[in-house]
Amino acid sequence: MQPYPPLEDYGVIGDMESAALVHRDGSIDWLCLPRFDSPWVFGRLLDWSRGGHLRVAAERARVACRAYRTDSNVLETTWIGARNQAQVIDFMPTPGAGGRRPAPGRCRLIRMIQPIRGQLTWHIEFSPVFDHGQKDPIFSSPSPGIVVARVHDEAVSLTFPSNFEVARSEHGLDLTGTLETGGAAAITLHHGEIRTAPSREQWAFATRLVDETDRYWRDWLSQCSYQGRYAPLVRRSALLLKLLQYQPSGAFIAAPTTSIPESLGGSLNWDYRYTWLRDMSVLVDTLHQLGFRHEVEQFLAWLDRSCECEPSAFQMLYRVDGDHNVDERELVDLPGYRGSRPVRIGNAAAAQKQLDVYGEIMEAAHAAWQHDKRMPRPRRRILLHVVDHVIEHWHQDDSGIWESRSRPRRYVYSQAMCWLALDRALRMDASLHLGAQRRLEARRARTRIRRDVLSRGFNTRVGAFTQALDDETLDASGLAIPLTGMLRAGDPRVASTVDAVRRHLTRSGLVYRNIGAQSEFGQDEGAFLVCSFWLVDVLAQMGRTDEAEALFTRVTRTANDLGLFAEEFDPETGRALGNFPLALSHLSMLGAVLNIERAEKRRARTR
Repeated sequence: MQPYPPLEDYGVIGDMESAALVHRDGSIDWLCLPRFDSPWVFGRLLDWSRGGHLRVAAERARVACRAYRTDSNVLETTWIGARNQAQVIDFMPTPGAGGRRPAPGRCRLIRMIQPIRGQLTWHIEFSPVFDHGQKDPIFSSPSPGIVVARVHDEAVSLTFPSNFEVARSEHGLDLTGTLETGGAAAITLHHGEIRTAPSREQWAFATRLVDETDRYWRDWLSQCSYQGRYAPLVRRSALLLKLLQYQPSGAFIAAPTTSIPESLGGSLNWDYRYTWLRDMSVLVDTLHQLGFRHEVEQFLAWLDRSCECEPSAFQMLYRVDGDHNVDERELVDLPGYRGSRPVRIGNAAAAQKQLDVYGEIMEAAHAAWQHDKRMPRPRRRILLHVVDHVIEHWHQDDSGIWESRSRPRRYVYSQAMCWLALDRALRMDASLHLGAQRRLEARRARTRIRRDVLSRGFNTRVGAFTQALDDETLDASGLAIPLTGMLRAGDPRVASTVDAVRRHLTRSGLVYRNIGAQSEFGQDEGAFLVCSFWLVDVLAQMGRTDEAEALFTRVTRTANDLGLFAEEFDPETGRALGNFPLALSHLSMLGAVLNIERAEKRRARTR
C-alpha cells in the first residue's frame, strides 16, 4: 500500500458520533474517538509513519470489489486469491444496536471476516495513537484475544480470534492467523478498556449488531420521499448526510477530517470537523423536501440553543455539542497529507465576522416555516434580533463566504445574503410580527442593499457580479445572486455572469472559486464542487435544462466508486482534494437534482 493514497480510494463508515475512513486495501487511516471533533486514534492520513491505523488484509490476495450494502452505510469488500475468496464487512454500530451502548469499553467499530471459498491468511496491523499522534500507547493483553492500548487514563481495546499470533511492530502490533470456509472472525474496537473478550460469542454478537445497524439505516432511509431518476445518487447522499449528523445534539459536521489540502503541498488545510451555520439553509430546505422532518427539527433545536445570544456574538461554526471553543492551533511536528502543511486542529474562522450567516439563518428558518407556518417563541426572539442586527450592520466589511483572513471587504455574497435575511423576514411577518417601525426599516434596508449590489457589485468591464463591491475580481460566488431571488435568472446580468464564469473560472467543465493568483493566499486549488453545482442550479433556473443536466452529469462523475464527493477535484489528475467526504458537496448535489426536476416540470407545462 503506497503512502498517502488518493482520497477517492476511501470509503466512510460511521455511527452518528464519529466516522472512519476505510481504504479499499483494508486500512482504516482515519478515526477520531469518542466523537467527530476528538483527537484521532487512527490518523495515518496526516502522518503516514506514525499517525496510526488499523489494517485487515489477506495474504496473497487482492480486492476484487467493494460496495455499500443496499440502503445502508455498512461497507462490504471482497478479497480473492488464486483459489480463495472472502468478504470483509466494516461498520460502526448505530445507537441502540445490540440493545445497549456500554461504557467504558463501548464497541465502536467492527470488522467481520467471512471466508467464502478456500483458506486465506490474514494480517491485522493495530497501531493506535493518542493526543493527535503526539503520544504512543503502552500495550497490554489482559486475556487471550484482546489487547489494550493505553495512555494514562485513555484506552482503546481490540478483540480478535484468540488463535491469532501477536507480534510487536515498530509502532504497534501485528496479528496473524488463518481462516477457512466454515470459519469466521469478528475484530472489534472498543473505546475504553475491556478485560474479557467474548470470543465464543464474538461472531454472533457482530452478526446481531450488523443486522440491527443495517435495519437502522434502511428504516431511516424509508422516510425519503424522492422517487425520481436520480434516486441512487439521492439515497446515497442522504445516508452520508445522516452519518455526518452528531446524533446526541442534532448538529451536522462539514466533514469528518481535518487538514486534507485543497492544493497538494499547499497551506490551504483547514479543520472541518465542526458545524457551520452557513450550511443551514440548504440543509434544512433540502432535508424538508426529501421528507426528513425529524432531522430538520433536531437541527433547528440545536440552532435555537446555540444562538441564544446577541447576533454580534454568533460564531460562524461550533463544536458538535454547541461548545464555542474552536481555537485553532498548528501541529508543527506532523508532515501532513503528502507534505501539505500545516496540520491544523480548530478553526479560527469561528471568530470572524461573516455577514452572510444571518441570511443563512433566516433562510433556514423560512424553509422550516413554509412547511407548517409555525414559529417557536425562542426562534422568533432570535430572528428578530437578527433582523435588527442586519438593519444596523449590513453595510460593513466582513470576511465573506470564503472566510478571508486578511481581506475584510464588502463581499457581494455577504451583501446578497443580508438582502435575503430581510426579504425572508418580511415574508414571515405574519409569524414574526415585526411591528410597524421594524418592518419599515427592514424594507428600506432591503432596497438599499439591492441597489448597492446591482449598481456596485456588477462590473460591466468584467461582465459579471464580482467578489466585492467596486471590484474587478471575478468570483464564482456571483452565481448566488439569482439563487437568493434578488434577480430573476433570466436577467441579462445573470446570463453575463454565467458566461464569464464559464469562460474564466471553468476547466474541463468544473467551476473554480476564483483565479488562484488573485486569491488571498495566491495559491491554486481544485475545482470547487459546490460552485459547480451552483452553476447547474442557475442554468436550470434560466431554463437551459439540457446544459444543466450535462453539467450535472460531469460534476457527479467526480464522486468515487462509492458515490462520495470531496470538497474539490483536480480535473487534470482526476484526484479528489480537500476534506472528505464533504457534506456541503452532497447537499449541493441534492439541491441541483431538485432544481433540475423543477425546471423540467416548468418546461413540460409550457410545451
